[in-house]
Amino acid sequence: MGAQETPPLAVNRCTSMALEARVTVPMLARRKAKGRPIVVVTAYDAPQGRLADTAGVDAILVGDSLGMVVLGYDTTLPVTLDDVLHHTRAVARGMAARDGCPDAAPTPEDATRGARHALLIADMPFGSYGVSVPDSVRSAHRLIAEGGAQAVKLEGGAALAPTIRAITDIGIPVMGHLGMTPQFVHRFGGFKLQGKTDEAAGVLLADAQALVEAGVFGMVLEVIPAALARRITEAVPVPTIGIGAGAACDGQVQVLHDLVGLGDDGPVLKHARRYAEAGQVIRDALAAYTEDVRAGRFPTEENSF
Repeated sequence: MGAQETPPLAVNRCTSMALEARVTVPMLARRKAKGRPIVVVTAYDAPQGRLADTAGVDAILVGDSLGMVVLGYDTTLPVTLDDVLHHTRAVARGMAARDGCPDAAPTPEDATRGARHALLIADMPFGSYGVSVPDSVRSAHRLIAEGGAQAVKLEGGAALAPTIRAITDIGIPVMGHLGMTPQFVHRFGGFKLQGKTDEAAGVLLADAQALVEAGVFGMVLEVIPAALARRITEAVPVPTIGIGAGAACDGQVQVLHDLVGLGDDGPVLKHARRYAEAGQVIRDALAAYTEDVRAGRFPTEENSF
């Protein structure tokens, strides 16, 4: 189980067998150094958290994207800190459920990952940071202490360096986020490719360096040219996690719903790949249930007490 990537040990209450507890921030740093890709996916509730964790991903992000894919908003901006806390707690419970009997034994996916659980990262939603440094620190503290996350993520460049520094100073790992940052959608005039010009690319490179100096353990690069993502990845010592930023990043993050076909019926996003059509499966199942109830085929004696 990855002798050189040994996270803290946890004791399984069913078997008293020593297990590596979870992926940690230092583990991700070592993976960049080794050139081992980092896998991140979003999750928003207990079943999704459990499924993502058992699949063997390295980190689970409770993103403010929940506003668009779960709550039905047009942007992420209406999402509140209480919303993210609610969903982070749910994901954490789903992940923790794996530790109960009878399925507490480590899986091949755990062994490949090098830990029993993924790292849980919570997004800091719009308005929960950036107004003042003390308020930002309090928001981050709540996501860790009340939400059960092990790290937080926030969007923005050099201007947020004091905020990032203050949060990391109290021991909370911070992931940055550059490029097409959804909380800046109105400033960008929509969800658009960023860093297209030499000037814009220079700003993003400078922002990436500023985030590193402020203490981030990694950064998401969203919807920027692949060549620019490569330059940033080679320039910074921390892992870069791409979404629509090419294959040169140290890892990839995707929204779970985009991967499995949940949500709207629009085309697959350019930066995503569809691995299942779960939405169609659910629709078919509900249609069959509807037909059975109306036809008197459900419930039957075997469904009755």
